[in-house]
Amino acid sequence: MQSLWVKKEDLEQSRWQESDVPVLAEGQILLGIEKYALTANNITYAVVGDGFGYWNFFPTGDDQWGIVPVWGFARVVASENADIAVGERVYGYLPMASHLLVTPTNVQDGGFVDGAAHRQGLAIIYNQYHRLGTDAAAHEAERAIFQPLFTTSFLIEHFMRSNDWFGAEVLVMTSASSKTSLGLAMVAKNLSPAIKRIGLTSAGNKAFVEQSGLYDEVVSYDDLSTADAARPTVSVDFAGNGQLLSDIHKHWGDNLKFSSLVGATHVEERGGGHELAGPKPELFFAPTAAESLMKEIGPAAFRARVDEQFAAFVKGASAYLTIEDMTGPDALQSAYLAMLANEVAPSRGLMCHMDQGRP
Repeated sequence: MQSLWVKKEDLEQSRWQESDVPVLAEGQILLGIEKYALTANNITYAVVGDGFGYWNFFPTGDDQWGIVPVWGFARVVASENADIAVGERVYGYLPMASHLLVTPTNVQDGGFVDGAAHRQGLAIIYNQYHRLGTDAAAHEAERAIFQPLFTTSFLIEHFMRSNDWFGAEVLVMTSASSKTSLGLAMVAKNLSPAIKRIGLTSAGNKAFVEQSGLYDEVVSYDDLSTADAARPTVSVDFAGNGQLLSDIHKHWGDNLKFSSLVGATHVEERGGGHELAGPKPELFFAPTAAESLMKEIGPAAFRARVDEQFAAFVKGASAYLTIEDMTGPDALQSAYLAMLANEVAPSRGLMCHMDQGRP
C-alpha cells in the first residue's frame, strides 16, 4: 500500500510511503481508492490541519508527517463485514493513498459511518461514506471536485440569509475564481437575488471570473479602491491574505457589517491583517454549520436542499471548467505541489486516479 506523506511544518516536503496490507478485524473493510479530487480546499485542510484536527483522520504514526484528506471514490477490496460486500463502491473522505482501512458502523442502504477509534470525536460530516453499488455513475468527477466545496458555499449563504445579511446589500468575495466562491456566488444569486455580488480576484483570473456570469461586479485586487463601497456590505474571505483582508476592511470602513473567514487559498500570504478597522473577522467552520442545520431540518431535507442547488451549479460550471485526469504516484505528487503553490488555473478541475492493482 502507498500513501503520500506531507511534512506538517513544511508542506512542500512530501514523499510516498509504503506500508503493509492490514489484517482485517471482524466488521472491518479495506477500501481500494480509485480516484479523488484535488482542490485548494485540500490545501486548506493541510494549512489548518493542527488547529482543526484534519491530520487526525488518517494518522501516520509520526507526529511530524501527515496525510492530506481528499474527497473521492473507492471500492471495497476486502471485507470482514457481513453487510458490505467486496466490489461495492463508496464516496467520501479519503486519504491521498492507495487504500484505507474502515470500521463501518450504523450501516444502512445509503451509507455508513467509520467507527474507527481514532475518528471518534471528529466532525461527523467527514466520517460518513455513501454507498454507490458496484458501477460508476455520471458526473462523479464533478461530485468529487465541487460537492464538498459547494456544501460550504451553500452553508455560508444560509448563514448570511439567516442573519438577514447583517443588514448588508452587498456581498464581497475574495478568491472569486475559487470553486467555493463561485458556488457561493451562484447560491446567493438564486436564493438572495437582492444582494449584489462583487468578486475580487487577480488580474490574470479576471476574465475567467467574468466568464462565469455569477458576479454583478468583478474587481482585480490591484483595483480594489474602485469597488463599490457606498452600501452596507459583508465580506467572505477565501484567500487568507492578511494584507488583502486589511485593505478590504479599510476600503469599506463603517459600511462593512460582517467579515467572515473561510479557508486559505493563498498559503504564502496567510499572515498579517492583525490591526483591522471595522468588525472583527469571524471564522466560518462548515462542519459545525452543517450539523446545526441538519438538526434543524433533518439530514434528508438538508441533502435535498444542497443537491438542488448543486445540480444547477454543475450544469452551469461545465461551460467554464475543464476536468483533467491524472494517474500514478509521480503525477499525483506533482499535482499536489502545484496546487500548494497556487499554480493550478481556476479553469482546471483535477481528478487524481490511483493505480489500483493488488494492495
